[in-house]
Amino acid sequence: MLLRLLFRNAFRHKLRTALTVCGMAVAVLAFCLLRTVIAAWYAGVAASSANRLITRNAISLVFSLPLSYKDRIRGVEGVKTVSYGNWFGAYYVEQKNFFANFAVEPRTYLGLYPEYLIPLEQKEAFFRDRKGCVVGRKLAKRFNWRVNDTVPLIGTIFPGSWEFVVRGIYDGRDDTIDDTQFFFHWDYLNETLKRTVARRADQVGFYIIGLSDPDRAAATAVAIDAVFKNSFAETLTETERAFQMSFVSMSEAILTAIRLVSLVIIVIILAVVANTMAMSVRERLGEYVVFKTLGFRGHYLTGMILGESLLITGLGGVLGILLTFPAAEGFRRAVGTWFPVFRVEPETIYLGIAATLIVGVVAAVLPVWRVTTVRIAEGLRRIG
Repeated sequence: MLLRLLFRNAFRHKLRTALTVCGMAVAVLAFCLLRTVIAAWYAGVAASSANRLITRNAISLVFSLPLSYKDRIRGVEGVKTVSYGNWFGAYYVEQKNFFANFAVEPRTYLGLYPEYLIPLEQKEAFFRDRKGCVVGRKLAKRFNWRVNDTVPLIGTIFPGSWEFVVRGIYDGRDDTIDDTQFFFHWDYLNETLKRTVARRADQVGFYIIGLSDPDRAAATAVAIDAVFKNSFAETLTETERAFQMSFVSMSEAILTAIRLVSLVIIVIILAVVANTMAMSVRERLGEYVVFKTLGFRGHYLTGMILGESLLITGLGGVLGILLTFPAAEGFRRAVGTWFPVFRVEPETIYLGIAATLIVGVVAAVLPVWRVTTVRIAEGLRRIG
């Protein structure tokens, strides 16, 4: 009987209930999308490996390091593999066609990133061709590139027109791996610089270090920086996770604002649902008093009101969560350049469910208090 009462009470005013459910759905959808944006911002951090360190110039990533540091880093205890690279900063045809592109030492770099899955024959073709490149699956799909296509890029940090041949297309090991990147031979860049701008040759932007023992990552990082202390180009070595976090921290104010907006959305819909429940209880106060007169106790009346509130918010919450997945896919297609990894995390769904339950419970508090504390005589005056 209680369930029948819940449904009848919830849909007694169909238009009001429908509008409240729609409002709740929109609020949960917006909340989940904003939380997904935050998760996408931290995607690089989540995908970081404990087996890798990043060494860069201690002043800034903008400043380079000598190639000669490679052998000295390799001699530090705890270092298993050393690779290196440069941020290239080029675009395809038009400036709006921008994506992450790096000049790297191919064999050691791909050895350090087993999460990039490349067919063996494509990988070998890439190693053999000095002008060869490897691109991510999503990037290749975006520009309709295929293996053996010639791709021209327009350099910004390294000006000029650069031609590459697509020798491989990599896939991520799972959907947390960024497959929108572009890698080519560092030697190709360096040999060109020797002919054009010799002073910029034999310089790398960063070193990537594979560890023999991840538990000694901190000690190894300190040892590497100690080797170059007081040199003309001191180094800063940190875990890959810390390196990625340094980029995220630059936009911490934006992330804080997004978090606050997501909370404000929940507060707003809480006010809407609370108003709906207050109106419903005020209209039916006489009915609840009759229940009290017939001997129904406070916990039964509480269950009726709380159940109605949870039913309305639950319907809206489920609808909003279901809509999150197609909305996130549309968002990913629209802004895939800026958020290469954009997916709805299980944690986001849990937060959406928690927000729905909190709104349902809190919105029922005042109506429950009103019904359970009203005097029967006062309530009966309202009948008719």
